[in-house]
Amino acid sequence: IVLYTGGGSLAGLTVGGLSGPQYDLGAWMPNFPSSMRNPPPQAKGTTSLESYLDTIPEVNSTSLAIFTLWVICCEPGDSRSLGTYPDEHFTEEEPKRLITAFQGRLAQISQEIQERNKSLPIPYCYLDPHQIENSTSI
Repeated sequence: IVLYTGGGSLAGLTVGGLSGPQYDLGAWMPNFPSSMRNPPPQAKGTTSLESYLDTIPEVNSTSLAIFTLWVICCEPGDSRSLGTYPDEHFTEEEPKRLITAFQGRLAQISQEIQERNKSLPIPYCYLDPHQIENSTSI
């Protein structure tokens, strides 16, 4: 028997809709330029405002990159969190027991993350199992 689960690596980049880390980082163009019109400087402190403006991407390139990030990071309407299986594919007791144990562990991890976030000035929810999709969808 093979059980497929969602991937935490992908979720670490895209979870949270428009508040996901990928969009948080990429929506500010200097953090995530979609292209560069000139090579980056080779030595620290050698840039000027003019050379910076000549290097960063044009508005249309930046707009396309931000739109792409927005599409990738939008939560689908039929999203199911990790460990949610609305269709019953297994009737045997052992797979059911393993699924229940997996769901229990996910709930425990989620609770630990929520407790930890109470003491943080900015909560980190990106890898909370309740925020991770059960599978990849765009």
